[in-house]
Amino acid sequence: MAALQGKKIACLGSGNMGEALVAGLVQSGAASPQDIVCTDIREERLEEMRSRYGVHTAADNPGAVASAEIVIYAVKPQLMAEVLKETADRLDLSRLVISIAAGVPLRAIESLLHKELRLIRAMPNIAASVKESATAISAGKHARREDVDLALEIFNSVGRTVFLRENYLMDAITGLSGSGPAYIFIIVDALADAGVKMGLSRKDAQFLAAQTLLGAAKMLMETREHPGQLKDRVTSPGGTAIAGIHTLEKGGLRTTLINAVEAATLRSKELGETMIRYFAEANHA
Repeated sequence: MAALQGKKIACLGSGNMGEALVAGLVQSGAASPQDIVCTDIREERLEEMRSRYGVHTAADNPGAVASAEIVIYAVKPQLMAEVLKETADRLDLSRLVISIAAGVPLRAIESLLHKELRLIRAMPNIAASVKESATAISAGKHARREDVDLALEIFNSVGRTVFLRENYLMDAITGLSGSGPAYIFIIVDALADAGVKMGLSRKDAQFLAAQTLLGAAKMLMETREHPGQLKDRVTSPGGTAIAGIHTLEKGGLRTTLINAVEAATLRSKELGETMIRYFAEANHA
């Protein structure tokens, strides 16, 4: 993790995702606290960031950008246009600009700024807070290979990351891994309910459901086997697992999950188009 060492990083916004990124960078050793400056509109939040991670803080976004080589926009989507306009004069090709604003396509940022910038869009998920995010990144036309490598290093500090050459696939990422933890929480909750129905305590049922999910996911990641192959290793002829799987198939679990990802992807596309129009209007305001 040497690429980020010595790079000055500004994280604009110190909410949950901004903090998760800073914590990952500092705790993994990918970046030094003295090279990171965080901004936020709440002074008490900045005090928390200073005391927890030893980073610099500032209430002034343009000032933070001026001294940074990498600028991460970790603000809420509805505030993104305002913060971009506020910092626009400080943005140029000398800086890598990374946006994690959900639902804000690169086209929206480009329509607002009308500048050649080294842009990266990232879609992490809530599991960044426990260093297990599934993140996808895509690059604008002026981003360089080394910019992608820097972004990969940043987001690998809070989980695992993939690079997409096709920007339009970020909506599918939002539908799958961005929204995916919500689906998994419902599945775990349902499994725990089933355990309670069968006589287990709520505490034990929830623990066993979550640990089962964690173990299954770890097997997939470490063995790299197809999930169908691993499923076949669990099911024995006439056994309990195949009886349960039959019920899942009868209930349409696969179709329901596919439909959920599709619905979330289409909603992401709608929100993206709305953001493009909003940013275009903000450019003339």
